[in-house]
Formats: sequence, structure tokens, C-alpha cells
Amino acid sequence: MSVEDIHCRTGLSGGQAKITPKDIAKIAFRLTVIYLIGGLFLAFLYSKVAPIIYIKQKEEKEAALKQMLPDAERIEELGTWKPYGRVAGFYIAKKAGEDIGYIVEGFGKGYSSYINVLVSVDKDFIIKKVAILRHAETPGLGDEIEKDYFLNQFKDKTIEGLVLVKEETEEKIQAISGVTISSRAVTEDGVKKAVKMLMDKFSGNGTKEQRG
Repeated sequence: MSVEDIHCRTGLSGGQAKITPKDIAKIAFRLTVIYLIGGLFLAFLYSKVAPIIYIKQKEEKEAALKQMLPDAERIEELGTWKPYGRVAGFYIAKKAGEDIGYIVEGFGKGYSSYINVLVSVDKDFIIKKVAILRHAETPGLGDEIEKDYFLNQFKDKTIEGLVLVKEETEEKIQAISGVTISSRAVTEDGVKKAVKMLMDKFSGNGTKEQRG
């Protein structure tokens, strides 16, 4: 029996098996089934994990709110706004039935992520505290925005002081060396816009809203 005869009987040509349209259809069908099962599994997994993530983020935010104005006996949500299309809440803090300040969530467009900030102000819109809730900035560089040496600069600043500069300063905010984009995202994008939103809504110079 010649080599050609063996190739003809075994379906081999040039040492390779012939792939027929039927074989291609089988492979395509199997891949489709695999992708479908994988997609259904991921959807099922997400449906189980998403509520857990939501609850965890809600608990983290509630814990952060309590730290923003420690003297507050009660914190009430007033509404939401949408910086960069993301839903962010704003709140009023009360003590002995009196309003003592506001807390607002904001977003700034950083180097590699949107930076989620939380800002507290007193009744005169003087900043009391700034916290970073979430971000995905570069580890070891952009994540310096979380550090106290940067965030403590915001305490007791008015909106006029929310200007980023490179040099050391008492009146403004000094940028983190090598992290200008992330620093600006927090200062002039996240915090400043959030404070301005509060002032526009609740100060005598803006459109003051009535609260029950």
C-alpha cells in the first residue's frame, strides 16, 4: 500500500487532518455553548455579589459620614447631584435640633480614575474635613492623595483657598510632588465643585432651598 493510499483512507493530506464544514460547525457550536454557560455563570455570580458590594459600600459611607462632623447627633440626606454623571449624595448635620453643617460627596477626574471625595463644611461653608472614599490612582504615587499631610491642608479653608499651587503655602493647597493631576482632581475638581454646589443651594448668595 502506498503512502497516498494511506492518506486517502485516513483522511490525511500532507500530514494534516482535513477539517470539513461539519467539523467547523461542531467547533462553533461547542464554543457558543461554552461562552453561553460562562456568561450565565458570570451573570449569576454578579447577581449574588452586587448586593454584597452595595451593602459594604453603603456601610463604609455611613461610617465615613459619622467621622466628617463628629459633633453631629444626626445626619440626614438632603438629596443627590451628578458630578460627571455619577450619583453623589449631600447631607445636613444636626445637633440639639440645630443645623451645624453639611456633608457632600463629589468626584474629580484623576490621572487613571474618578476620585470619590467626601467633604464636610460648617454653616459658613468653611471646610472641616476632606476624605477619599474610592479611587484607582497609581499605587505608590497617585494614592498619596489619601495621606493626612495632603488632606489636612483643606481644614478651615474657604472655597477661595481651594487653589492648587506647587510651592509651600498656608492660604492655598500645595500639590503632591509628581502627582499634580490627582492633586488637582481632588482640590479644584472634587472638593471645590462640591462646596460650590452646597453654596449655590443653601447660602444666602445662592438659591436657598427650604427644608422641613
